[in-house]
Amino acid sequence: MLAFVDVDRLKVVNDARGHAAGDRLLAAVAGAFRAKLRPHDLIIRYGGDEFVCVISGLDLAAATARLALVDDALAQSPVNASVTSGLAQMRPGDFCGRAPRSCRRRALRQAPAAARRVRCMRAAVPVRLAPMSSNLATIMTSSAEAGPDRPALKLDDTEVSYAALDEASARVAGMLQSKGVEPGDRVGIMLPNVPYFPIAYYGVLRAGAIVVPMNVLLKARETGFYLKDPEAKVVIAWGDFGEAAEAGAKEAGAECVLVEPGEFEKLLGEHEPLTEVADRDGSDTAVILYTSGTTGTPKGAELTHDNMTENAKVARELFDLGDDAVTLGALPLFHSFGQTCGLNATMLAGGCLTLIPRFDPAKALEIIARDEVTVFEGVPTMFSAMLNDPGADSADTSSLEVCASGGSAMPVEVMRAFEEKFSCKVLEGYGLSETSPVASFNHPDRPNKPGSIGTPIRGVEIKLFDEDGKEVAEGEVGEIVIKGHNVMKGYWKREDATAEAIKDGWFFTGDLAKVDEDGFFFIVDRKKDMIIRGGYNVYPREIEEVFYEHESVREAAVVAMPHPELGEEVGAAVALKEGEKTTVEELQAFVKDAVAAYKYPRLVWLVDELPKGPTGKILKREIEVPSEDKASS
Repeated sequence: MLAFVDVDRLKVVNDARGHAAGDRLLAAVAGAFRAKLRPHDLIIRYGGDEFVCVISGLDLAAATARLALVDDALAQSPVNASVTSGLAQMRPGDFCGRAPRSCRRRALRQAPAAARRVRCMRAAVPVRLAPMSSNLATIMTSSAEAGPDRPALKLDDTEVSYAALDEASARVAGMLQSKGVEPGDRVGIMLPNVPYFPIAYYGVLRAGAIVVPMNVLLKARETGFYLKDPEAKVVIAWGDFGEAAEAGAKEAGAECVLVEPGEFEKLLGEHEPLTEVADRDGSDTAVILYTSGTTGTPKGAELTHDNMTENAKVARELFDLGDDAVTLGALPLFHSFGQTCGLNATMLAGGCLTLIPRFDPAKALEIIARDEVTVFEGVPTMFSAMLNDPGADSADTSSLEVCASGGSAMPVEVMRAFEEKFSCKVLEGYGLSETSPVASFNHPDRPNKPGSIGTPIRGVEIKLFDEDGKEVAEGEVGEIVIKGHNVMKGYWKREDATAEAIKDGWFFTGDLAKVDEDGFFFIVDRKKDMIIRGGYNVYPREIEEVFYEHESVREAAVVAMPHPELGEEVGAAVALKEGEKTTVEELQAFVKDAVAAYKYPRLVWLVDELPKGPTGKILKREIEVPSEDKASS
């Protein structure tokens, strides 16, 4: 990590890895060098052995221009041939480094021509510093230090500044400490999308504990499992769901702290703030995210501080978030997508997260206009709901700069219609709870392909393997496997499941895809959702895409049905747009004309709504298949 500091003001100017240095670095720098520093000296800190160098007597812009060439000399990285002549002039103790692109562009515009030609600089004797904490909470505390008065959170008329968020989370940490919570202990958070969630979230993290996010709709039995399995000491729960939370906490032997607006503030006021952020290693677990349980008992994916921090940085880069960003917090914060791409990425950028406790398309459109939202992140059903909302035609979405879709595959027709109606680019990506979650995305600065989940994010590899663990050829269907900084540490106390999921560093997702000649991946379907009809593979998503092309269809889900001779038969549940009328026979014929004979659904039935999970993702396992004589009703 390189942190550039103008020590005349002791202000962090930039950071090559995307986050500001904290108080500990500045204090250590000041103590070590204060007597020797002059205005516009540069202090450079880089990772590994925690060295600091001082570059004396240089104008900031000119010095940064000199840093624009190669890698850290201490790492002894290979250097490209264009800088060989510059390196030839170096002496022992000299230093070369690479500035961040934004800093480099600014410096090259400002620096004199002579400075641009200088490739090396003289460094002071390295000084060893105590390592900085890798605690995920520092993404928020650093932004609070840089802009304490900026709005961090909004909920209708309520606005929480970064200073207030920092203070409240410090008091949560103090409260937890008073209850015997120590670094590494687990703490459940059962809160909706309200400002109390980030306050509790960063409070748990700054105390050094591990966050266990929980769906607020869990019943007592489920709550008991989510607390008992990770051996949680405390759960912080929303008062409206207190009965289930308290019952589950009692079963698990955990203490339940209920959040009632007004009362919770009084409770925090009784505890001294724990202003120091607990020192945690990047490999320590920060969050345990429980999977949805589609394959049995939910498993807790252990995500480390490095997993979560790097994924938040990636999201910030993808969506080009700055401190003027306003992100719509419509995704549940207890879910990995909303937590990383919504909460953490926005806090890292110093932007504002405007919250919706429960998604409603009309409310979402209202908030986009009211708060001048720049970034909307959602699952495909959210996009579809906003697109079909009665107020969509008159909605003011002119502030939107980028929209991101994930969680499940977005129908191409929905994406095109959304982009056309709201004049906003939609980027589709892919990830899982076990990958923090982002693994691939359609990048905003590159050509995109509708229907594709894009290409791997930086630092991540994606391949497609066959049943024998061998990579498949271009255009062939294979299981998505992922390797990189985003892959979880493992499943909490499930060594067997971890060994099955992660092999030689590759995480096996269970999702099927193809890759084209440009390296773009296209989801075919969930491995377990694939229908085998008389020996032929039928991928539900392909059939669903055809349904979405029909002008009357709002949502469709294709599922497998038992068949005595074929093994499985293809069925489809369809929800129509408001006011639309059509018959199942017409829908069936529409699909039959578009796909091979073995693929079209032999049974189609209409429903008012398809069952959905907490993020709005369609839950196929909960779809009830009617008898054939009732399918047309």
